[in-house]
Amino acid sequence: MTEPFVKSLLPKSLLGRALLIIVTPLVLLQVVSAFVFYESHWDKVSLRLARGLAGDIAAVTDLMRRYPGAENRAWIFELAANELGLEASLRKEKILSGGPSEFGQTFEIPLSKALREAVRKPFRIDTKSRHRRVVVTIQLSGGVLEIAVPRKRLFSSTTYIFVLWMVGTSLILFGVAVVFMRNQVKPIRRLAQAADDFGKGRDVPANFKPEGATEVRKAASAFIAMRDRIKRQIDERTEMLAGVSHDLRTPLTRMKLQIAMEAGTEGMAELKEDVSEMEHMLEGYLAFARGEGAEKPCPTNLNVLLEEVASQARRKGGALDLHCEGTLILPLRPHAFKRCVTNLLDNAIRYADHVGLRAGRRGQAIEITIDDDGPGIPKDSREDVFKPFFRLEGSRNPETGGVGLGLTIARDLVRGHGGDLELGAAPSGGLRARIRLPI
Repeated sequence: MTEPFVKSLLPKSLLGRALLIIVTPLVLLQVVSAFVFYESHWDKVSLRLARGLAGDIAAVTDLMRRYPGAENRAWIFELAANELGLEASLRKEKILSGGPSEFGQTFEIPLSKALREAVRKPFRIDTKSRHRRVVVTIQLSGGVLEIAVPRKRLFSSTTYIFVLWMVGTSLILFGVAVVFMRNQVKPIRRLAQAADDFGKGRDVPANFKPEGATEVRKAASAFIAMRDRIKRQIDERTEMLAGVSHDLRTPLTRMKLQIAMEAGTEGMAELKEDVSEMEHMLEGYLAFARGEGAEKPCPTNLNVLLEEVASQARRKGGALDLHCEGTLILPLRPHAFKRCVTNLLDNAIRYADHVGLRAGRRGQAIEITIDDDGPGIPKDSREDVFKPFFRLEGSRNPETGGVGLGLTIARDLVRGHGGDLELGAAPSGGLRARIRLPI
């Protein structure tokens, strides 16, 4: 229970954690230094200053005891003011009133201790009645001696110097650490952004290059090499498929021409159906292998794209309801993504009477849902239907389900955009296909 709570308090970013690693020892060092300072230096210096003041006050009281009389009292008070910085006055026939002093300042305790040792008479310490002075009243036999002393006599300037030095150096070190760590984290952020763009099918910035620490440079170099290998493989596959498509289409075209010339001959109708099926299967295989091809992503109005797909579906006889929540614009490969949504809608229209198409923003992603009122897909088969050539309906008849590549191509295209495609149960009892695309 405690561990998750502690983790929730820790920073999530690398910059925050690195600064925490640097700042935590710095803060601990400052705390220990302050503790040692106040336990040793502060107490000792405060006690010495208090004893010095108590000694001066004791000297005044001793002089008054040895040299009584108003004439002597005048030069004693003048001596105290000129040489010791004490403002002394005597209130004759007065008695010190009130209880013991209430200590509100840090220097009052050592001063009280020093006065008890040096003066050995009843006294009170007043730190509130006068702004920059401390008033010490002492009960003497002839009255109450009142001595006002500047507060600075009880403070050491080294205290302020120590605090300013400690705080100043901490701020300087923290500022240097922030600048340094930001420069170290920046290459990692650029690498993460480049990997994210590449994963979403977007172009990696041309100025991206390895920089930063050695480990980060190695990771960036490995990413660039991986990107180049993947691009090279995609280009080679596309070129190969273009050749295969041309080579396979040529004999199919000749066969179709021969069938057209032999129209009416026995068995030609069946042969024509077989050729059409072969052509349909070839289109499916090539679309699956071709993937996104060389199409570049560009800012696309999803509302317009979905409206075009919905219009095509309605022309095919499908009952479809389209609803978009606001204007949705994001980087897409328009033709590839249109093929993805078309595959999903064709699949829904084939098995359902009514289809609902919805799109809207959900947090940092755009969600597209396709609901139908058809028979749906069993829960344990919803992942299997994404496997190439897997079909719930066992035949290869294009009229009853195609070649088993529609959903595979759709998920492949969605993931090429950095999103994902999942299947679930629709509110109407049929199938729901949910597409999530990062913004």
